[in-house]
This record gives sequence, structure tokens and C-alpha cells, in this order.
Amino acid sequence: MTSVASHSVPRIKNRGAITACVILAVIMQALDTTIANVALPYIQGSVSASADQVNWVLTSYIVAAAIMTPPSGFLAARFGRKNVLLAAIAGFVFASILCGLAQSLPQIVAFRLLQGFFGASLVPLSQGILLDIYNPEERGSAMALFGISVMVGPVLGPVIGGWLTDNMSWRWVFYINVPIGALAFVGIVTFVSETSKDAGSKLDWFGFGMMSLFIASLQLFLDRGEQLDWFSSGEILIEAIVCGSAFYLLLVHTLTANKSFVNPRLFLDQNFAVSMIFIFVVGITYLASLALMTPYLQTLMGYPVVTAGIVMGPRGLGTMVCMFIVGRLIGKVDTRLLLLAGLGLTAWAMYDMTGWTPDVAQWTIMQVGFVQGAGLGFLFVPLTTMAFSTLPAHMRGDGTGLYNLSRNIGSSVGISLVTTLITENIQKNHESIAAYVTPFNRGFDNPVIQSTMSPLTATGRAALDGSITLQSTIIAYMDDFKLLMLLSIAAMPLVLMLKKPAKPAEVDHSAVME
Repeated sequence: MTSVASHSVPRIKNRGAITACVILAVIMQALDTTIANVALPYIQGSVSASADQVNWVLTSYIVAAAIMTPPSGFLAARFGRKNVLLAAIAGFVFASILCGLAQSLPQIVAFRLLQGFFGASLVPLSQGILLDIYNPEERGSAMALFGISVMVGPVLGPVIGGWLTDNMSWRWVFYINVPIGALAFVGIVTFVSETSKDAGSKLDWFGFGMMSLFIASLQLFLDRGEQLDWFSSGEILIEAIVCGSAFYLLLVHTLTANKSFVNPRLFLDQNFAVSMIFIFVVGITYLASLALMTPYLQTLMGYPVVTAGIVMGPRGLGTMVCMFIVGRLIGKVDTRLLLLAGLGLTAWAMYDMTGWTPDVAQWTIMQVGFVQGAGLGFLFVPLTTMAFSTLPAHMRGDGTGLYNLSRNIGSSVGISLVTTLITENIQKNHESIAAYVTPFNRGFDNPVIQSTMSPLTATGRAALDGSITLQSTIIAYMDDFKLLMLLSIAAMPLVLMLKKPAKPAEVDHSAVME
């Protein structure tokens, strides 16, 4: 019988330094998922963008990361993991500098695409290095440290981003990557060893190309549809045709090719197939709600950027705390119950937010944010556990890339969806409320209202329009929060479709977050 000791990893020299370097790379990438959120209103003013256009700063990064996450394994096998990781760090830092120097919306969107392109492989490659340098019995602690570094972004991102924007400039939310990236780069050059290279490793370029085209055209369709009045625009029609055609070709190629980019056998596993839908919904609720909170706090409630960052901080803290709790509960409590708890907490938080007005107390926002974050903490790790619990070990590498892809697409679709609905619903609500504004409305008999909002004077009409726009916007946000609540509730039946595994499976923690 083979002893446990024979499976141990030899003690790696400078293991602490290697751990610190790859953790820095992870923190750099994790910060960028949230650090730019609180700066969006400032970026919007600086580059003269509309509220829906400025969200491209978020979605462009997510789309690029979604496209480039699946081929990370191929690149590491073909060119060596250390080389790819160094190229990713250097490219990410360079793209961050370009983002900080950007003078227009097209520039910053293009540079964010570049940033996502390079940043996609930082987390999976860093996680792979940690798994290699620690023995099996030590990997639990290593992955806990890895999880903390990933969650630093949601916790500290809004706070750091708010402070940098208020005290320096929004451009520093990107420049901060330079010293972090430089330290990580030097440390990896010095301490990390290169892996073997497989010159014969091949990528299914056609499948990869069709998937990339599908994701890119889908995002353009969603982002520009509302601006161009959907199918009345020739551009939107072309994007819809390209999106549908690329998806069809990808599907046919996946089902007929000998070795396709997407392994169709993954979807024969019921837990994995259901989890793909599940994580798509989680992706929508996770970043879409963040995209809503930033303008809500800073535009509707008039919060300074630092205050907005501090108020949003407890959300990430709730996620981090509950990920630790859930880590201890897995194996002792039915994982499906943990998922139901997570969906319930998320739905409750969204329900509470449907009753918010700009007068809501800071403490309430922080409490509800913590609960929402706690809900996400109850979802990430248990869902990953279920997704890979019945999947054969040799298919987990392909499964991880596809699982992350589904979450990223959900995030980008969610941001585009809630932004589009905000814009459309503000217009519809304004029209509905304005229909009651006539000189014959008895409400104008009130002397106070008559003196400030009389429809018979230019000043009064302007004040009326401002009040109606504010009310229309509040209702539009309520509707978006309600939609996210309903999505969380709608995902609950999916839990019933998940099979309890016969025995606990080793979790691939790289699938938990980007």
C-alpha cells in the first residue's frame, strides 16, 4: 500500500515568499473587481459619458475576463506557467496605467478590455502554484489564505477606491496596481520555478473564436440596445444575428468535433449542468447589485465617495465571514440547505431594498449590505462543492473554466440588464406621474406647493420636473431590486435538482471566484 508520505510535496525553498507573491497578484486582481465602482460617477463626468455608457467600464473588464479564463490552462501548458503569470501581471499593470491615462470613454473601455484580457489568468494560475507547493494536508490552510486574498477586493475595494478618488483622483484606482504588480512581478521572477512546457498542446481555435464572438456580440447587443431603440436599429440587428450565428456554430462544433473547446460530456453530469444555471443567476445578483448601489448612494442620496465606499464595505465583510462559517459546515450540514439559506438571505436583502428611499439610514444600508454579502458567502463555496462533487476528476479542469465563464457572463448580462431597465423605467415612470400634473389637480391648492411647484410658472414647472424625475428614479431602482429578489427566489427550485454526492469531493477553489 502506498503511504501518505509518498504523496507529500517536497519542502519548497522560499515557500513563504512564493505564497506572498502570488497572493499579491490575487489581491491586485480582486481589488479591481470592486475598486472602480465608487469612482464611476467621477469617471462618467470626466469622460462625458451617460449613466448607462459608463457601466461599460465594468462590463468590458468582465467580458474580457470571461473570454480569456477558459484558455488559461492551455497557455500555461504551452508556454509555461511562470511565463504566462509574469506576462499576465505585466500586461495587467500596463493596462492599468493606460486606464488611468484615458481621456475618453472609448479609450477607457478599450484599456479595461486589455486589463481583463491579462487579468483573467491571474487567479487560476496563482491558485495552481499554491496547490503545488503545499502538501495535501496543508492545502486546506493554503486555500483559506487564498480565499481571504480573493475576498479582500469586495471588502477593501470600495473603501480604498473611495479614499483614492476623494483625496487624489479616480485615476488612482488604476494606478494603485502599479506598486502591487511590481512587487508581485519581482517576487515571482526571483522565487517561482518554471513548469514544463508542452509544445504539442493545442487549442480548439474555432470553438474559442465562436465563443468569444458570441460573448462579445451579446454584450454589445445588451449594452447598446436601449440607446439605439433595439431592433429598429440596423446595428442591433447585425449584433443579434452575429450572436445567434456564433452560438449556433459553437453548439454544432461542440457536439460534432473530436476535441472541442467546450467538452459536451460535462453537461451529462446533472449537478454540474444545474450549477451552471445556478451560478449564472448568482453572477447576475452579485455584481449587478453593486452597479446599482454606487449611483444610488452618490447620485440619489448625495453621499461623498468615501462615505459611499465605507457604507458598501460591510457587504464584502459579510461574504468573507460567512465563507469561513460555511467552510466548517460543509460535510456536517446538507450542502443544499446551505444554498437555500444563501438564496433566502439574498432575497430578503433585495426585498428590504425595494422599500428604500433616499432617506434610508446609513446603518440600515450597512446592515442589509452585510446580510446580502452573507447570502453570497453561503452560495459560493457550497455551489462549487455541488458543481464538482459528481464530476470525474479528469474533467474538473474543463469544468472550472466553463463554470467561471457562466458566472462572468451572468455578471455582465446582469449589469447591462439592470442599467437598461433603470433608463427605460425612469422614462416610463416620469410619463406616468407627469400625467397627473395639471393646473386642475387639487393638490396645487396647497399654498406651499403652489408657491414652489406651480405648473403655471417656469420656476414651478422646473421644480415639478425635478421632483417627478426623482420619484421616477426611486421607483425604477425599487423595480430593479425587486427583479433581483425574484431571480433569487426563482433559483430556489434548482436546489431540488442537485443530487447529494455519495462521498465528499475535493473542491476546486479556483471556481469560487475569479
